[in-house]
Amino acid sequence: MRSRNRQLTADTAPQARRHRGDYMLILFMGVLMLLGLIVIYSISPALTAQINASGSNLDQNHFMYRQLVYLTAGIVAFVVASNVPLEWWRRYHGQLLIAALGLCMVPIIFARTSLALCADGACRWINLGFVTIQPVEMVKLALVLFLAAFLAKKIQDGTVNNWQEALKPIGLVLLVVAAIVVWLQRDLGTGVAIFAIAVFMLYVGGLKAKYFLAVLAVVAGGGLLFIATSSYRLARVATFLNPANDSTGTGYHINQALIAVGSGGLVGKGIGQSVQAFGYLPEAANDSIFAIVAEKFGFIGTVAILLIFAALLLRLIKIMDNVNNNYYRLLLAGVFGWVFTHTVVNIGAMLGIFPLTGVTLPFLSFGGTSLLFIMMALGIAFQISHYTTHQLEQAEKAGGMTYENRRSGRRLGRTRHASTGRYS
Repeated sequence: MRSRNRQLTADTAPQARRHRGDYMLILFMGVLMLLGLIVIYSISPALTAQINASGSNLDQNHFMYRQLVYLTAGIVAFVVASNVPLEWWRRYHGQLLIAALGLCMVPIIFARTSLALCADGACRWINLGFVTIQPVEMVKLALVLFLAAFLAKKIQDGTVNNWQEALKPIGLVLLVVAAIVVWLQRDLGTGVAIFAIAVFMLYVGGLKAKYFLAVLAVVAGGGLLFIATSSYRLARVATFLNPANDSTGTGYHINQALIAVGSGGLVGKGIGQSVQAFGYLPEAANDSIFAIVAEKFGFIGTVAILLIFAALLLRLIKIMDNVNNNYYRLLLAGVFGWVFTHTVVNIGAMLGIFPLTGVTLPFLSFGGTSLLFIMMALGIAFQISHYTTHQLEQAEKAGGMTYENRRSGRRLGRTRHASTGRYS
């Protein structure tokens, strides 16, 4: 990212005047959500047929209706987050992180009650009766807010590379997160996503190369330790290394995913023509949604969807490059890391590049909590896009006038982008 190579300015630098935000961000999000809804709609009859076979009587569009509710909640979360003052998030970052970690403990503490929803020995969901909530998704948002505020303060103080002042406190926080998420909740996939977000933010925050490499080594070592001390994680790694070894047992999921991807061919089977959704592919609407997408839209369709994800990520980088505030830049780095990690890990798992992790694909996977909080994060990113800077060299030569200072500047309909001069 070019953002890290530029000199980080103090948070006391003059803030750009509010202007029109980057609506391309909303466009790419909207296209992805619409595609996800179409896919869920097309496989909803297959999914409900499996449930109805056990005695239920669900409408064949049950999953599509629920996804519409989740999308509506996500859009509301986006709008709210894009209007909450950025300083509010900064002021209460610590309380939000404590609250998020506390909520993660609820299903663990109340594991034997109806309040918790447990599966395969892992208690990660709070059961409210009408809906289930996975609080670890709130941890991702809270950690982004915490690290952005903490690192911005350390950058301003000139202590971002100081062990006692910066690295040790961050390490302790991440250790607590790992203990709750990876050890107690047994969710290594989400742990990988959380630590990847932290690594992105530390990189953009200007961590020295030797410390950055040390962080990577510690994170990798911790991940290997969690794998080595868990039999089911070792089994997943063994399956990843040789998926054909037990195609009807531990390798069943990845083999069915690869069948779905391969059967899509060049142009796909088309809407309503899925075979794998009829009970063959586990978690067809959630973690395995990309395999269903590949089956339906084929190579050409999946490449087009990947390009939309790439365009969304590039918009985040562009906004990040054009803010003159450390806190804003670090928030954007966290949001970028979040979307990037989930996208790459989910798709990589479905293609056999990474072990299966249970990480959702943003905007396309069925479900509410993941969508809700990633939409909140992007709402914050959209609000930051209202404060990018833009300078014209000709205006500088004419007397230092910029679009941010001109009375007519607010009428400029596009996002303002900074010249390198603002960072000198």
